[in-house]
Amino acid sequence: MFEYAIKLHDDGTWADCRDIPEFATAGDDRDDTLANAADGLVSALSIYQDQGRAFPKSSLPRRGEAVIYLPAVVLAKAALWDEMVAQGLKKADLARIVGVSPTIAGRLVDVLYNSKIEQVEKALAALGKRITLSVVAA
Repeated sequence: MFEYAIKLHDDGTWADCRDIPEFATAGDDRDDTLANAADGLVSALSIYQDQGRAFPKSSLPRRGEAVIYLPAVVLAKAALWDEMVAQGLKKADLARIVGVSPTIAGRLVDVLYNSKIEQVEKALAALGKRITLSVVAA
């Protein structure tokens, strides 16, 4: 759902993502560019939050694309954010529903802020959702 395929260009020194046009990253080489990709994707997703929009769904990777897997807490925050958008909720609504301050509610959905996953899980539960976890081969 939030596993984005990126396309590397110029011997891997920069990359873009067809699902998230706001994303671009670069590096000294392919490995460096891939190492920078997750942070770049999270930063690009924060633009969607600033604009009050749901995150783009990821499409299947095409030949030659690399798939970037975001950290678990970012995935949980993305699910929380998209559920809020789907329900037409604002951060103030989340604060009221979860019983936290508006500042804390804002941090719970902010993909750039490092929250504890348990707090995000509690917020998802308050919206009728739960986190499931699966471990697969890398």
